[in-house]
Amino acid sequence: MKISYNWLSQFIELEKSAAEIGNILTSTGLEVEAIEDFSEIKGNLDGFVIGEVLTCDSHPNADKLSLTTVDIGGGVIAPIVCGAKNVAKGQKVVVATIGATIHPPEGESFQIKKAKIRGEASEGMICAEDELGIGTSHDDILVLETILANGTPAVEYFKPEIDKVFEIGLTPNRADAASHLGVARDIKAVTGVDLKTIKTKITYPNQPTNEIKISVKNSEACPRYTGLVIEGLKVQDSPKWLQNRLESIGLNPINNVVDITNYVLHSVGQPLHAFDLAAIKGNNIQVKQAGEQEEFTTLDGKVRKLSKTDLMICNESESMCIAGVFGGLHSGVSDETTGIFLESAYFSADWIRKTAMKHQLKTDASFRFERGTDPNNTILAVEMAAELILELCGGTITSRLIDVYPAPINDAQIEIKFKNINRLIGQILPKEQILDILSKLDIKANQVTEDGFTATVPPYRVDVTRESDVIEEILRIFGYDNIPLSSQLGSDFISNFPKIDKQAQKNKVANYLVGNGFFEIFTNSLTSPAYTKNSDLWKESENVVIINKLSEDLEVMRRSLLFSGLEAIRYNISHRQFDIKFFEIGKTYSKSDNGYNETEHLALFMAGSATPEHWFESKSQVAFYHLSTKVYGLLESFGIREYDIVQVQREDFGNALTVNVGTDTIVTFGTVSNTILKSMQIKNEILYADFDWKALSKYGKSKITFKEVPKFPEVRRDLSLVLDKKITFNEVKRVALLTEKRFIKSLNVFSVYEGDKIEAGKKAYAISFILQDENKTLEDKGIDRIMQQLMQSFEKQLDAKIRK
Repeated sequence: MKISYNWLSQFIELEKSAAEIGNILTSTGLEVEAIEDFSEIKGNLDGFVIGEVLTCDSHPNADKLSLTTVDIGGGVIAPIVCGAKNVAKGQKVVVATIGATIHPPEGESFQIKKAKIRGEASEGMICAEDELGIGTSHDDILVLETILANGTPAVEYFKPEIDKVFEIGLTPNRADAASHLGVARDIKAVTGVDLKTIKTKITYPNQPTNEIKISVKNSEACPRYTGLVIEGLKVQDSPKWLQNRLESIGLNPINNVVDITNYVLHSVGQPLHAFDLAAIKGNNIQVKQAGEQEEFTTLDGKVRKLSKTDLMICNESESMCIAGVFGGLHSGVSDETTGIFLESAYFSADWIRKTAMKHQLKTDASFRFERGTDPNNTILAVEMAAELILELCGGTITSRLIDVYPAPINDAQIEIKFKNINRLIGQILPKEQILDILSKLDIKANQVTEDGFTATVPPYRVDVTRESDVIEEILRIFGYDNIPLSSQLGSDFISNFPKIDKQAQKNKVANYLVGNGFFEIFTNSLTSPAYTKNSDLWKESENVVIINKLSEDLEVMRRSLLFSGLEAIRYNISHRQFDIKFFEIGKTYSKSDNGYNETEHLALFMAGSATPEHWFESKSQVAFYHLSTKVYGLLESFGIREYDIVQVQREDFGNALTVNVGTDTIVTFGTVSNTILKSMQIKNEILYADFDWKALSKYGKSKITFKEVPKFPEVRRDLSLVLDKKITFNEVKRVALLTEKRFIKSLNVFSVYEGDKIEAGKKAYAISFILQDENKTLEDKGIDRIMQQLMQSFEKQLDAKIRK
């Protein structure tokens, strides 16, 4: 739902900015999703200035064109080729300067650029009415009578109406707020500023000359039906101010009568309908149920089959309108209309909802009726509309005010206890404050005692029917943010943090790895002490030795999953199974001065071909990045995305990296050292990853979190850096994210070069940067600024050279 700031100010004095009003509305539950700019003239004449034609000569290469020079201020004389017949020396004109955008009435918008027209330079455009967006004339340029200086922005001359428009995410229960008056009520309740009085000056004839007979056949579906007759009016375009009001909230003006009914609807929330008086046969209007299988042609030209659940507005012999939903093709206002019957009714929400859903008709009227309108608003709305019609369309009221209201709807009476208010809100509010808030919400407190009171709720608050609803209204205006959190939180307040299901985590890992072609292995926890003998990494004194050993080869508990895994690999290779993808989740053991230690690990092993042999692609050996892809994939599956990568030297690895979070190492991975491979009699290269299961579980998240897909596009920019060979990609990534973490969504090396085309000891990285702002579209200036900062950081911190 769109609400105009300027329009809102007709109902309440707005002493705050649009942004402040937006915060107030959001705090009351009318969430402001966006605040948009609106201008009476599209583009608000940005880049258009007042100019003066200094010279005007014939174009040497075109009979119908003129060569002009125009003073556009600031000492700039612009050559402009003009095709208008009326252009002449000495005129004050409006000039669209270079970069300005033209928004023509038809066709696409375009930007003014430097150009050559038939061989002559043109640096701007002298504008006609349609090019400015203030009219439809295109034959002649607009000539101004003004003393404004050359170069003055055109917006200062035309002074178009400028507005702020709130996009409000209206919840279904807040039907009362589906209008500018309804929104103003909430502002009043928070700020205490009174609403402006709405007055009408309608007089009715002492002797009516055109009486319409109203017959309501179903008062359950239509409890109230109000209307009047206006004759002698003229249907034409609405004045600009009215068109601006409707266009600001996204409505297209149609004609003055229809525009007025829409204006009143969005002003006070009461739908209206204007019938062409000539279509009301017999001066008789009947509000009744449709006939079963009755056919009716609606305003959009579609023939719809009706049933007895549809309420219709009919004349003496035929249906004219689906009540509260959609008008008929032959009874609405047209250019030939000179008299109307103006309807303002209160229809049952249940009846309108069923009809709108059955026929899949969603209109501004049905939106409000099916949620509930104000039965006390029908006269105000019809008289507001009648007053505007008399002012803008002419004519005379020729009937009395017709108001069929056999059973008036009373205010709701709800018993309220002060103790329940305090219990549900969570703190004790002064009784005077409670009553003041309710008064500002038009809810009267009667029969007030120490214990409570009776709340009298007006019928337009269809969502307030119970004590808890009234309490919610008090809290809504008091402010959710004003409820303090206790300094001591009870356990009944704290969310439940379920214990991590370790087996579920293991299953998750196993499913991921099996899905990536790995086989799970289970190896013996007993192993040979020779594997760790003379090792600095696994000290012999820390081995857990078996007292009743089975053999010399099974004398100690394993210190690592590496050796038992390599035994399994050696066995497979000896049986000519060279392509290896194994994983194991198991425990390692050690002892210290404090006793025995048991640590759980996850080990990955890869060897042989990266993919099975296939005619479509050549065979290739597994490489480090094949393993790193699986390692990073596992971390991602656990929700671990923030970490440091460090290159390390360990005796069980040839080349290795560690992934660290804080002081904890989650995984070490790389190639198994040649020394160990030789001792195991394995000639093939083996890739190995050793996860600390405790650290993986500690930083892993048990639940997947989601966020909305950004509405704004990503941008890719590439850089080529020449760096020292010792500098890792992780260092490049670190510098990049320290420089600009907000907009960099990812960066990736897509090419690495080392060779005779660059200095010895250097390497070249080609890196792609994916940039994105989740709140708006990144512009070229912003992107260039980010890339410039990145290049400066790489040059300063990494001594990088940027390859052009």
